[in-house]
Amino acid sequence: MIDLMDRPLVLDGGLSTELESRGHDISGSLWSAQLLLDAPDAVVDAHRAFLDAGADIVTTASYQASAEGFSRAGISFATGQELIRRSVELARRAIGESGRDARVAGSVGPYGAMLANGAEYTGDYGSVGVAALRDFHRPRLELLAETGVDVLAVETIPSLAEVEALLAELDRLGHPAWLSLTTDGLLTRRGEPAGEAFSMATSVPSVIAVGVNCTDPSGVGLAVDLAVEFGGKPGVVYPNSGEGWDAVRRAWLPASQGLLLGDVDGWLRSGARIVGGCCRVTPDQIRSIAEVVRS
Repeated sequence: MIDLMDRPLVLDGGLSTELESRGHDISGSLWSAQLLLDAPDAVVDAHRAFLDAGADIVTTASYQASAEGFSRAGISFATGQELIRRSVELARRAIGESGRDARVAGSVGPYGAMLANGAEYTGDYGSVGVAALRDFHRPRLELLAETGVDVLAVETIPSLAEVEALLAELDRLGHPAWLSLTTDGLLTRRGEPAGEAFSMATSVPSVIAVGVNCTDPSGVGLAVDLAVEFGGKPGVVYPNSGEGWDAVRRAWLPASQGLLLGDVDGWLRSGARIVGGCCRVTPDQIRSIAEVVRS
């Protein structure tokens, strides 16, 4: 279980971009999930880097690992299910090798991640509605819960419709989870009030924290205030490095402002209880965050 009562916990950083920095190709539609098949030891090593830096929670390489996404990549349903299980096994193996008392968060990325066209940063899913989104997310949520992950990391969610779908499934499942949006200031990436999304989570007891990820650090302070106020739950905060992702060029754009350690103290004072990083946040940066959290 994830206990947020004793002290704030340190989350890991950008697993996929850490793998990329180590020379692995994550340019395909499956992103880091491809390495569950091609280079599982590399996934363990990347987890270890964050654990050695002080992470209390590591997230599985299942962000892009969905039944539909695997099918589009020519991977059978049975093999895809096995790869999702493997993502949890690799995280647990890394924890065992590190000797640390850490927890596993089962990463559940948005529908837009499966599309591999940047739609997770717009929430534009065309005619795909709540019922279809529930059908899409259900198999992975159930499988990750069955494997015994400590918490489901429902992350980078860009719209109220997807929040509605995921909360309905989480309420049915009853497994501990956090809900994390990707936002532009106080709005979802779809341009809707983020406070409304956080409010929706108040009625789902299994949601233990709400917050934001894959968001520019400069916009996180207001977002965590909003999450804690409207969600009535502890905050979870893991911004990206401040660099932008160009989905057309498939390249990172320079940051306007990077992650500042002074921000971390402010997030904690606002009620964040899980703090880490997302894309392009390195083990060295997680080490610095851990020092702030533990001080």
